[in-house]
Amino acid sequence: MLRQLWGLTRPVPAAGPDALAPTIYEHPDGVMHAEESGFEGVACVDDAARLLIVLCHVWTRTKLDWVERWARGLLDFVLWMQEPDGTWLNFIHDWGGDKNRDGITSRPGQNFWLARGILGAQLAGVTLDDDRAIEAHRRGLSAAAAQRAEPDVRALHMLAALREDEGDPLLAERWAEELLACRDGDVLKNARLEVGTPHLWGHIQEGALASAAVALDRRDFLDAAIASAEAVIVPPVTAAFRLQRSTSPYDVAACVWSLDQLARASGDDRWSSLAADGRAWFDGRNAAGAPVYDRTNGRVADGVDDSRVSDNSGAESNIVAADVLVDDAVELALEMADPFAS
Repeated sequence: MLRQLWGLTRPVPAAGPDALAPTIYEHPDGVMHAEESGFEGVACVDDAARLLIVLCHVWTRTKLDWVERWARGLLDFVLWMQEPDGTWLNFIHDWGGDKNRDGITSRPGQNFWLARGILGAQLAGVTLDDDRAIEAHRRGLSAAAAQRAEPDVRALHMLAALREDEGDPLLAERWAEELLACRDGDVLKNARLEVGTPHLWGHIQEGALASAAVALDRRDFLDAAIASAEAVIVPPVTAAFRLQRSTSPYDVAACVWSLDQLARASGDDRWSSLAADGRAWFDGRNAAGAPVYDRTNGRVADGVDDSRVSDNSGAESNIVAADVLVDDAVELALEMADPFAS
């Protein structure tokens, strides 16, 4: 994971002399940019902020100088991409730092990259004692509170509001109520107009509500989280994610994260057991019956498609895996030589 992510990391001099960002994809054909909705760019805040969060956790447990340096480089990029109104742009078109201001996956608004920017800046500000990041987080949270957001994005906002450092419990409770108001029966939806079973990638509402239940002493939040998890998360995890033709690490990591939060909030070992089953997907408990996380080469594949493990290994896949396999990430960091020295 970390070796692959370091291999994908590039300097962004326009964002600062030490600024860094992970390139989006690694393909066997050498293509290293995103084209989901036309040409998007080579690197994005959505990935950089999530990797920043992972590295803050790794640095807290290792205190390795190179991990801190890497994290600070990512922070410089994330802060540089914030707009004056507190929102974030997502992509840069090239390594010269040309910002993508107009693409639908990059322009500012109520979106995942605003939420990721808030969370990354918040944790980095506290962990790395950086006042710039704390101020960026505050401006971002204010922008998030100013407009409506879809539940999958609002759940991320809620996590920032729930943090003891620089959090806002009243705002968190209000946003938790928003999630409860957007249900189809017991199922917590990703979007207000969504029909049918929610897709799993980015779906963390159950975990967010479980966290809120503990922080805010709201048993009803936990009951709602459990009811939705039974319908949305338990079936695919129990079936080793064989219910769909294609499964990405992001799908699995979102489920595992919510199961971890349910275990902490409820004290029920069943959720811990399910989380362990979910993590086992990375090591072969999947439709391919083969590891998605290649521990020998230190890379996480982009998913399982039609019972076949992908040949590709992009930034997002390795970041979300490191987030839910953080003990592995810590061990890897302790074994790695300083990559800045090579």
